[in-house]
Amino acid sequence: MVVSDASIRNNVAISIAHVHLYLNSINKTIHYTINITSIEAELFAIRCGINKAVKISDVAHIIVIIDAMYIAHHIFNF
Repeated sequence: MVVSDASIRNNVAISIAHVHLYLNSINKTIHYTINITSIEAELFAIRCGINKAVKISDVAHIIVIIDAMYIAHHIFNF
């Protein structure tokens, strides 16, 4: 399971992705950057979480949990 979120404060974007396996947190990724939109920050957090999840052996399914439906729609429009 990948749980991600991003926020922007004072033109600094913070992207966070947590990777959980069997209800245990196994990885946490935090990135800081400037001059990007909230959509880009959210998509980057999702990408980081998925990249970490696919490297785990014996993973059959990846579930991504996000807090913004407009981001989910944006993913499928590419």
